[in-house]
Amino acid sequence: MAGRSPARFLAPLALVAFALALFIVVSSTTKDDGSTPRARDTAQPAQSTTSPDGKGEKKRKAPRSYTVKTGDTPSGIAEKVNVPLEQILELNPDLDPQTLTPGTKIKLR
Repeated sequence: MAGRSPARFLAPLALVAFALALFIVVSSTTKDDGSTPRARDTAQPAQSTTSPDGKGEKKRKAPRSYTVKTGDTPSGIAEKVNVPLEQILELNPDLDPQTLTPGTKIKLR
């Protein structure tokens, strides 16, 4: 036991220190309700209108799909059609921002 390296004892301590630092970073980036902050937290609620018969109905503003044009990005499309980026990414799991090609149709709702 005389020739043991100090690194043998420091490695587990470094692992514990890293885990603690990671926990602190992750806990400081979450909101009080446990959700993580999003790039765009200012989503506007859907507008509702009243139909002539007096019943309240939600007005659908966003189209069902969008055809990608040259130079489009997912965030740019989200701003154009007034649909949250998270919703676009959720509806199109195979959507890769790096390989968007003009003419590709993406789902918006």
